[in-house]
Amino acid sequence: MSNQGPKTLFDKIWSEHLVRQREDGTNLLYIDRHLVHEVTSPQAFEGLKIANRPVHRPDATVAVADHNVPTINRQNIEDPQSKIQVETLAQNTKEHGIQYFDLMDQRQGIVHIIGPEQGITQPGMTIVCGDSHTSTHGAFGALAFGIGTSEVEHVLATQTIVQNPAKNMRIAVNGELPFGVNSKDLILYIIGKIGTAGGTGHVIEYAGSSVQGLSMEGRMTICNMSIEAGARAGLISPDQTTFDYIKGRPYAPSANHWDQAVEYWSSLPSDKDANYDHEIIINSTEIDPMVTWGTSPEDVVSVKGLVPSPDSAKTENKKKSIERSLEYMGLQPGTKITDIKLDKIFIGSCTNGRIEDLRKVASIVKDKKIASHVQAMIVPGSGLVKKQAEEEGLDSILVNAGFEWREAGCSMCLGMNPDQLKPEERCASTSNRNFEGRQGRGGRTHLMSPELAAASAITGAIADIRDFK
Repeated sequence: MSNQGPKTLFDKIWSEHLVRQREDGTNLLYIDRHLVHEVTSPQAFEGLKIANRPVHRPDATVAVADHNVPTINRQNIEDPQSKIQVETLAQNTKEHGIQYFDLMDQRQGIVHIIGPEQGITQPGMTIVCGDSHTSTHGAFGALAFGIGTSEVEHVLATQTIVQNPAKNMRIAVNGELPFGVNSKDLILYIIGKIGTAGGTGHVIEYAGSSVQGLSMEGRMTICNMSIEAGARAGLISPDQTTFDYIKGRPYAPSANHWDQAVEYWSSLPSDKDANYDHEIIINSTEIDPMVTWGTSPEDVVSVKGLVPSPDSAKTENKKKSIERSLEYMGLQPGTKITDIKLDKIFIGSCTNGRIEDLRKVASIVKDKKIASHVQAMIVPGSGLVKKQAEEEGLDSILVNAGFEWREAGCSMCLGMNPDQLKPEERCASTSNRNFEGRQGRGGRTHLMSPELAAASAITGAIADIRDFK
């Protein structure tokens, strides 16, 4: 990280939150916002209790249950461990005076959706959560990253965290995105290009006209999956699109402080001559609608592509990796991606569970029916997203097409709640991870955009959205 001269967005946020720098190179960083959920917090709160320590800044901490929450009959959590975790979170937040959006609160939802939705997420902040996809909040020009349970306890107790500074990487995508290509395709393409270790040790700043032209929802999708590229976090410079999104939200700066906030936020974008340790430039015309075929986000091809052969691998280890992925996924080399038949469709998650995603899906499936052999579910990212969708009549369009309309939660993104794949079931998923067992033991996951998932629900096999003009 550069300390003098022109600074990157990351450099600016880091330097403004640096409390102390140690001789061994580690740093003590101040944290502005701490987001807490039910899975990674029980041990942290227990550690505070044992040490007889309070939460240092309850006013800077927000909690919600999302991972273990059923999306049907949420009042009845059948799994004993899940029930205990949710109940424990409610108890811990009450004892420490922390804002908690409980299961009956319409504001409840996935932690990385409610943060921006409430205006809790703001440019220039440092934000942490015991969840790897905290990188989502980087879309606002906030330095946001996931932490472990012991670190959750440290932040609760001190509002600081010990961190090593990251390197700077800039990925610029220029040009107008082709028809049928959106932010999910963009980030899948990037991960396929640099690999799941391509961003290791870096914070990735996404830039270029293609990125600047995205909505906040689209920007959040990109930053959400930065961790899948190996990066510590993802960042996008705040601009007028950012300010317009935040203005008027419950936790946003008040009218008396708004102009002051915008002035500060406007100073955050990287300086013109800032130095990056690594830069990549991508032409948007290179990008097609993308789909994963294997068990890693880097196992990705164009929807018009073919399942690869192990013989195409450049190393023996990669060959073995492809062979294992093909065996687990039940696929043959050379199979057309659009010939892959599906069993389930999942549209939701912190990657693609926002109102914009639901609108796109509804526009595609309106006056159509999903394939008879397919089970398709839509899970809004929050109660407020659900409410807005219903006010716009999107739920009726989706239900009439054959989708199940669920309550808010992480749902089938991960196997921590009742929404899981059965062994060998194949799913088109708008979530962020496709490793073995992610959506249920033996389940087979193909990551894609909401548009592709919607089109695939209609055809019953992976479909190219460009055929739905």
